[in-house]
Amino acid sequence: MTVDTDVRPLVSMRGITIAFPGVLALDGVDFFLRPGEVHSLMGENGAGKSTLIKALTGVYAIDAGTIEVADEERDFASTADAQAAGISTVYQEVNLCANLSVGENVMLGHEPRGFAGISWNAVHREAARHLASLGLDLDTRSPLASHSIAIQQLVAISRAMVLDAKVLILDEPTSSLDRGEVEQLFAVIRSLRDRGVAILFVSHFLEQVYEISDRITVLRNGALIGEYLVEDLPREALVTAMIGRELDELSALSGAAERAIDRTGTPVLSAEGVGRKGVLEPADLDVFEGEVVGIAGLLGSGRTEMVRLLYGADKADAGQISVGGERAKMHAPRHAIDRGIAFSSENRRAEGVVAELSVAENMILGVQAQRGWMRRLSKAEQDAIVAEYMEALGVRPADPTVPIGTLSGGNQQKVLLARWLAMQPRLLILDEPTRGIDVGAKADIQRKVAQLAAEGLSVVFISSELEEVLRITQRLAVLRDRRKIGELDPTEVDLDGLVDYIANAGHTERSATR
Repeated sequence: MTVDTDVRPLVSMRGITIAFPGVLALDGVDFFLRPGEVHSLMGENGAGKSTLIKALTGVYAIDAGTIEVADEERDFASTADAQAAGISTVYQEVNLCANLSVGENVMLGHEPRGFAGISWNAVHREAARHLASLGLDLDTRSPLASHSIAIQQLVAISRAMVLDAKVLILDEPTSSLDRGEVEQLFAVIRSLRDRGVAILFVSHFLEQVYEISDRITVLRNGALIGEYLVEDLPREALVTAMIGRELDELSALSGAAERAIDRTGTPVLSAEGVGRKGVLEPADLDVFEGEVVGIAGLLGSGRTEMVRLLYGADKADAGQISVGGERAKMHAPRHAIDRGIAFSSENRRAEGVVAELSVAENMILGVQAQRGWMRRLSKAEQDAIVAEYMEALGVRPADPTVPIGTLSGGNQQKVLLARWLAMQPRLLILDEPTRGIDVGAKADIQRKVAQLAAEGLSVVFISSELEEVLRITQRLAVLRDRRKIGELDPTEVDLDGLVDYIANAGHTERSATR
């Protein structure tokens, strides 16, 4: 593949090799980042993207290879060394101080000083100037915590530019943003690109990669597959390069939405008028055996709030829940688990994985808690559970003794799925199970959910990707402004129709039930 090399790279990484015990994370990888471009780094979870970024930012020392920035060879011993060379990173989880003001966050560590110490008026004046350079008009004295995640991302970028960054690394910056917020972020990215900043962009959203990128580098299993201009790399070719085989996500799930569901019997779960003041207006929801019910809506529509009430993670102050036809009090997750309901949170780091424990220990946590800590699982029982789900879900690396914190996001999600499946639930609630994971792992999880539902497991499925909920579900409950506005049959509505339905609060001619 021919790549335009007229512009001299600002960053040149040649032959980068990094090995961990038993794992060759990077094997002689070359990577070049040019000024005034958005360069996406693509690959499956575990391909080496994070390792390459950590080598560039001084988190990891390299075992072999060279790193040059502005034609000067560098040996980064720390993140401070990388920042001194003009390299700044904004991570998926914004690393700011929410208890401080916007202005304090922008200027943190670089506050203007006078004879009496920090000049706070100057801090806010300089912060406003830096924000304005990105087209942002914010009250610098307002608490950062009062702003949306999207605004916090932009504040983090502004803070990076205070350091006069020549290289800006954006690691999954859009994973928690809605479409309007993504557009605002992209406007800032394009502005920085036009000013000559070199931007390394990492995202699992292919549409966004093609919208914002000038160039793409693909890694697979720690090796370089290629560097491409965006216009020279069709999406199908990108997916093939990433996973090493052709993949049609849709074919694996063809017919999923059309699968017939018997709704004449008693629902596995029935919620009548369930709500909580200020959180969710009272709503009804039935889930039948073997049915995948999608919860569709924009960020902030009340999707997560609804399932947390169903699970007992939050206590409803209105309505009634029945499980298998029997009324059930859901005042705590323990009550849901006792009735065969499992819940996988969207926040897998804070409410899912225990990073310090091994893959095997994370996998058996649910079964052990279900049995009780006084009745310990035998070693044979543990080994059987772990072996079954390691193979069934294709967890990589296939070593259950490694800390789960060392696994990629997609493989962590597979371990969490295994934890709940090992408990043999009647109903599985999945909140954003494919967020932030690569296309291969995403397809694996989608296929597994479809398979389990076909075998009789009931599933409630939330995803910010509307195409995904349309593809995998047999029924859609649609929310807007923390209120259920109706239900849709995925076989009778396309993506545009679903977006239109959400935008118009259900007032369309399309068939829907309240």
